[in-house]
Amino acid sequence: MSRKLFTNCHIVDVNSRTVTPGAILTENGTILQAGPDVSGTADEVIDLNGQYVMPGLFNCHTHICLPPDPAVNYNRTDCQITMLALDHLRQFLNTGVTFIRDVGGVNFIDIDIRNAAAAGKVTAPDMQVSGKCICMTGGHGWQMGREADGADDCRKAAREQLKAGANWIKVMGTGGVMTEGVEPGSPQLDEDELRAAIAEGHKVGAKACTHSQGMTGIKNALRAGVDSIEHGFYMDDWCFDWMKEHDVYYVPTLAAMYWIKVNGISAGIPEYAVRKVNATFEDHLSTFRNAYKAGVKIVLGTDAGTPFNPHDKTAYEMILMTEAGMDVWDALRAGTITAAEMCGVAKTHGSIEAGKKANLAVFAEDPTRNLETVMDCRMTVLGGEIVYRK
Repeated sequence: MSRKLFTNCHIVDVNSRTVTPGAILTENGTILQAGPDVSGTADEVIDLNGQYVMPGLFNCHTHICLPPDPAVNYNRTDCQITMLALDHLRQFLNTGVTFIRDVGGVNFIDIDIRNAAAAGKVTAPDMQVSGKCICMTGGHGWQMGREADGADDCRKAAREQLKAGANWIKVMGTGGVMTEGVEPGSPQLDEDELRAAIAEGHKVGAKACTHSQGMTGIKNALRAGVDSIEHGFYMDDWCFDWMKEHDVYYVPTLAAMYWIKVNGISAGIPEYAVRKVNATFEDHLSTFRNAYKAGVKIVLGTDAGTPFNPHDKTAYEMILMTEAGMDVWDALRAGTITAAEMCGVAKTHGSIEAGKKANLAVFAEDPTRNLETVMDCRMTVLGGEIVYRK
């Protein structure tokens, strides 16, 4: 039995939306007590010197197999990709991220690493993964995805991902920015194809997410039963009403567009990608604002692994959200408890309270008063163990 006492800190309570001085007592990786009146002995006392403790952050749209190169390179070996992925996971931990949802891996490397982490063979954030994305032949992501055509083939493709061990089914509802020759607004997998793949996941309790940027593809995915919309450049009130009624989450990935726009062609990003971002950037922000105003549940995800969108800048998504009009507490919740709810782990993750896993991120200042502090993680605790200290 191992007890740790994290003392002399301020606890950021994302449930009550309060920041209070206190301490956190953990035992064998679980929070025993948290608050101003913690009592009990500990094997180790860690004085946090008045710093601010948040629940470990979530990034719910990552691509750990992809580095943030200007243009995607699909010519690496599996060994090279694995080494990159392990480095990216370390970057997440070093920036306070203790849970990721990876939504598009290469050759099931994401699943192998998740299994190794769960067995204690590698140190990594807690993970949910999707295996290969399911796309139409020649559609967005075809270079690393499972191409499928027709409902039966999409059903089989989903079963293949589940057989390999996927937690989520990732389906491509529209074209995208980083695939040449396709457009973000154009539908790709049809509604019946989406429904077939999504239903296979639901049979075994696996959720489904969709890369969907244009409104037709988004509506196809919503009617097909998807659990989260990724990117969502164009949505209207019908989409928002459906999402609220059917408990569908929105992962806008503002960072993915931002980093392409601010770097541009001169940094080596392909012209076709920059053109698509410039054509949709303001519409994407407008949809985000409208979804937030409508009360849609919004979750933090960055699309890490797209151009100049690194795996150590997860928290910047919260800054972009607040710059676009989101309340700071809602942004903090998007990266913690709301993300945990979407991933179905809110009973064990996402907030600092007794009985939950001791996943913590420590920052020098109060993030509710200075959100920039989330870009400078001072300590990360994963399952009660300090895995990073600055």
